[in-house]
Amino acid sequence: MEEYSVDPPDGGYGWVVVISAFFSMGLTTGILRNFGLFFLDIQNYYGVLTGTLSWVTSTSIAMFHLGAPLAGALSVYFTQRGVIMIGAVLAASGMIIASLSLSLPWMYLSLGVLQGLGCAFCWMPANSMVSRYFKRWRPVAFSISSSGECVFSMAFGPFFQWLIEAYSWRGALLIIGGLQLNLWVCGALMRPLKPNLCFPTPSQEMPTGGSKELNQTSKTIPYRWSLIRRPELLLYITFATLATAGFFIPPLFLVPHVRHMSVEQYWAASLLSILSLSDLLGRLVVGWLASLRLLRNLQVLAMAATMLGVVLLLLPLGQNYWAIVVFTALYGFLFGSMVSVHIVSIVDIVGLKDFDGALGLFMFVRSSGVLVALPTAGWLVDRVDDFSAVFYLAGVCITLSAVFVVVVDRMVEKMKRKKSMTAAGSFLDPSETCPINVMDHSEA
Repeated sequence: MEEYSVDPPDGGYGWVVVISAFFSMGLTTGILRNFGLFFLDIQNYYGVLTGTLSWVTSTSIAMFHLGAPLAGALSVYFTQRGVIMIGAVLAASGMIIASLSLSLPWMYLSLGVLQGLGCAFCWMPANSMVSRYFKRWRPVAFSISSSGECVFSMAFGPFFQWLIEAYSWRGALLIIGGLQLNLWVCGALMRPLKPNLCFPTPSQEMPTGGSKELNQTSKTIPYRWSLIRRPELLLYITFATLATAGFFIPPLFLVPHVRHMSVEQYWAASLLSILSLSDLLGRLVVGWLASLRLLRNLQVLAMAATMLGVVLLLLPLGQNYWAIVVFTALYGFLFGSMVSVHIVSIVDIVGLKDFDGALGLFMFVRSSGVLVALPTAGWLVDRVDDFSAVFYLAGVCITLSAVFVVVVDRMVEKMKRKKSMTAAGSFLDPSETCPINVMDHSEA
């Protein structure tokens, strides 16, 4: 059932919202994906171990996951436009404070907490606004807006490397903070539709009587903890936690890995652009294939996760730049394949009614994966003095996660079969334990 008091316009100003969301994706997750370019410079400046600095990125990504459901709840009170504007200030402030190079704890606060929350406060409401403006063309609108992450990531790789060489990593962060102030403009363009009863704001005048009760019961609930009792969702969240642990290791350590192989800096930075391009192709191709319903979403997800895990396990075997390019392209395509179906698979598991609550729980719990994985990966590099170890870790995590997807798929299909049997054309007589044929019952 749709939430809108009026039908989504499916066009018109909605395309302005899509373009705004496109830039919002690029100026948030597109920047987070290129943080690996700054890793070695910041590590050398502070003179800390790899594991110690990994906590900065780990905190940022964890706050992004934790802040996304919070941003959805705050949108009830401040509208999506207001939350995106708040996020713009948080994200830009995080970059600008980090550029001051005060101390490592300030890096945890700025690049970690502020940047992560700021990105979440821009990312979640932007997706929500696209959903509100489109119904028939919603898949197309989402494809366009989400591609901002990949397009900007491709451009930011060489651009950030040039900024670092021209202005040092501190100057580069300052300029990036200035770029993120454009998120304020993105928020300003998010013109709200007419208020609706499903998402009332404090400023709405509600009718007297029972409708005040309506105002209390219709607010967004960011987490539905009761859903954790459903074993299929619990196993799927376990998959997501393991997969997330493996997702964010390669983008962070790929550039340091190839620079450790004495690859020139610009060539190393180009790998992130290749990763983003192949990621975009994976999202578009597998998203289109999934729409054909040739395979179940969970089947596609299981196959993509298995192949991605194998690719990451083999990546350290590449001993030259072009071999790494091949593995990076495969990683990006398979990563995009998983991204295209791993969220919509939640609907297959819990149904559309419980999707919002399950998504909030999903985002909240899976953040623990990246919070633990990146510092662990950094600790491994410090112990063995070899970046290959982190790719083995990522490969094991993602390959293991595929096992949980297979189990969940079988559980979901078993539940569907039970429902179809229950809905068959026969009834159970209250006094009997065996089904009674409908025709025999009517004749009797």
